[in-house]
Amino acid sequence: MKEALGFIMEEVKEALEKVDPSVSERMCEAITGAKTIFVYGVGRSGLMGKAFSVRLVQMGLDVHFVGDTTTPIVEKGDLLLVISNTGETMSAAQTANIVGRIGATVIVITSNQHSKLGKAANIIVEIQPSRREERSKLAPLGTIFEVASMIYLDSLVPILMQRLNQSEASLRKRHAIWV
Repeated sequence: MKEALGFIMEEVKEALEKVDPSVSERMCEAITGAKTIFVYGVGRSGLMGKAFSVRLVQMGLDVHFVGDTTTPIVEKGDLLLVISNTGETMSAAQTANIVGRIGATVIVITSNQHSKLGKAANIIVEIQPSRREERSKLAPLGTIFEVASMIYLDSLVPILMQRLNQSEASLRKRHAIWV
């Protein structure tokens, strides 16, 4: 376990250090300026998106996960955040293309900025894990990308909180309450 833990932590740190800070700034501006925010991803990438959606809701934003039965129609001025490691997931690329034609902003988190999804994006956050040989044994499939995406999105939360004049106490008031 220690070997895998060390490898994952090191790989995630290296991948996140390569992200352009100006892209993160543009992403925060787009999020705080959007009327409604939509999030999409498939599999574990989708789970990372859902976790970020919860934080956005706790900040008081109007957020929906694409595919939920209560998701409204995307309109001009809205924002779509799509998370896809390869950027080639067909449903993700199709969703981004449709939303882009409507006039909404499309933000993509991917490991391949030249992918189909990347071509549909207004803002691309490229999180590119290394191609080290140990990866398939210690962090199979998209583990590094998924963990790095989650940490990246969580690292934006304090910036967004400040810009939206939110505190931990105000987020807690919107936190899920178990009755």
